[in-house]
Amino acid sequence: MGTFVIDAFEFCRLKEQAEGELSVADLARLAGETVDRSGTIKWSLSGGADKLGHPQLSLSISGQVNLVCQRCLTSMPFQVSSDSRLVLARDEDAADAIEELLDDEEIDVIVGDAAFDVGVLIEDEALLALPVAPKHDVCPGHVAAEAVAAEKVSPFSVLKNLKQ
Repeated sequence: MGTFVIDAFEFCRLKEQAEGELSVADLARLAGETVDRSGTIKWSLSGGADKLGHPQLSLSISGQVNLVCQRCLTSMPFQVSSDSRLVLARDEDAADAIEELLDDEEIDVIVGDAAFDVGVLIEDEALLALPVAPKHDVCPGHVAAEAVAAEKVSPFSVLKNLKQ
């Protein structure tokens, strides 16, 4: 994977923007969760500051991956989509303090640095967007099984006819 490394604090201070695409095959941890290594993740990253002046990254990702349905164990396409706001801190102690100050479940506080690998961040967000137990709304072949069950005559209806 061609890494995209930024100085996270400068990126935010200068309000820079970047976007691109990463192949699922290039994201080892994400590829390990998929049926195959096909698909791409499109991403968009912008820097800025939150309402209190803390450096903040806004990350949007989208794409499609193929997962294993936990019901029928066949491949199913899944649309990955996530929009995140990430406030940057210099170290873990500062991150804990900022998180307590913000007290907002929608905003994550992470430790940034001068050699921040955006690819790792994108892969983390894609992994967090995956369902724990992916399932088709209606599994392929399931409709046919329901139709067969509906056509089957109940033995109790036969007994009811004998009673009359």
